[in-house]
Amino acid sequence: MDASNRVSFIGIVDFTENARWVFATASCYDLLGYEPHELIGMPSLDLVHPDEFAQVKKLHYDTIRQDKAAVLAYLRMKHKDPYKGYILCAISRTVVHNILVGSVSFATPGPKAMHNASTAQEVTIITPNATNFQFRRWNDPSPMPPSPIPDTAPPPPEDSDSEGEDSGTESDATERDREHDRERNGARRRHSGSDDERTGNGNGAVARRPSNSTPVISFAPLPKQSMRVALILDRFSMSCPIIYISNDSLISTTHAMGRSFFDFVAKKDEELVRSWIDVIKSWGVNERGQPSDGGFGFGKFKCCTQGRDSSIRSPEPAASRHRQGTRDRDRLHLASPLSGRSAAASNPTAPARQRARTRGGSDPDGETVVVDSIFSAHSDGLMVILRRAT
Repeated sequence: MDASNRVSFIGIVDFTENARWVFATASCYDLLGYEPHELIGMPSLDLVHPDEFAQVKKLHYDTIRQDKAAVLAYLRMKHKDPYKGYILCAISRTVVHNILVGSVSFATPGPKAMHNASTAQEVTIITPNATNFQFRRWNDPSPMPPSPIPDTAPPPPEDSDSEGEDSGTESDATERDREHDRERNGARRRHSGSDDERTGNGNGAVARRPSNSTPVISFAPLPKQSMRVALILDRFSMSCPIIYISNDSLISTTHAMGRSFFDFVAKKDEELVRSWIDVIKSWGVNERGQPSDGGFGFGKFKCCTQGRDSSIRSPEPAASRHRQGTRDRDRLHLASPLSGRSAAASNPTAPARQRARTRGGSDPDGETVVVDSIFSAHSDGLMVILRRAT
């Protein structure tokens, strides 16, 4: 089995009409043959199959304008090796303020595909012969509906020949995107033969090209959406260090990078969130026991916006509440973190960070905010989307 059948990578694109890559994890090479630095700055729609280009571009626009979260689409993406052609991929997407965060994984039928689709808020089938991935639910409400956003909607998208009115860097980017559209439309016309021409989907199957043509829309870079923050965590560490954070709306990026994710989880919620992450990790394993994608998990917890030291764990409670001798009571007094002067505070050799926390009072968490969260596992890490709970 090819390595691409077993991996997923995390990718981030911008709000321009051709969805330029701004971040990609290393497994993009295993799946699509590109190194991360080759993708950065490239329009992601350049990798889309010509027959699906117009639909995917419209999907990109709708995802942003409708402020969607935890949605899934099945479409074909081009491998760098021309002999591998187009690969049928599962693309997850969540709007995070001014970027679109998601993942790309190899789409293969089976229990994992059903699980991924059943945990997504929406499933869209672009590739015609991928209908076996369709999953429908009975109008479940979304656990993370769109947040209120300013009414700054641009005019409806126009045909690709229309011109925008933006200036500066945005107009330059838009013009470049339109130039890409013209090139892609030309390639699409050259690529399209008769309606009977068949094309591979990268999964060994073939599909007929649709005879009808969807018009290609064009639009200026879209405005910012609801305030969410995306974090990428190291899934191979018990402390789950933060290796990427998208913005400062909830947690300072410079304050969070490299620190344990649990530093930003309230102490009383830490064990619960750890159990969620253990479940997400178990979902994100393929049939060979290798790290892969695994659907979405949703939760709510208290976030410590300033962070704390999660490496300091509470002592185990006393095994018995029966009467204890003087020596036992003294030992409990010294070990209790809520005592007037604990062992950490009285020990001059204890770490300064621990002594400072002990002197800080009975609330070591500092400022906390209740947040809605979406967790998902991927080959290169765990993705967490947070927003203030409504």
